[in-house]
Amino acid sequence: MSKTVADLKIGEKGTIKEVCLNDIPLKLVEMGCMPGKEITLKQIAPLNDPLYITVNGSHLAIRKDIAKLIQIDTPENKQQNLCETVKS
Repeated sequence: MSKTVADLKIGEKGTIKEVCLNDIPLKLVEMGCMPGKEITLKQIAPLNDPLYITVNGSHLAIRKDIAKLIQIDTPENKQQNLCETVKS
């Protein structure tokens, strides 16, 4: 199962793996929300929406539904994938 920005916990980091450019606002792409960039969840609003993130040196607030469209790799996902590869 793929992990998305919406799945991050406060302070957790991930690397953007995949972004559907047709589904996210152009402003996010312009601010560096592209594959390979590190993303950090800084804060979650009291009603769990929006999420406050840092990506490419920019601090952004994004809606949770948009965060669900940004797939990421986290250090634990990379470790899990490595273990699965070794078992094969």
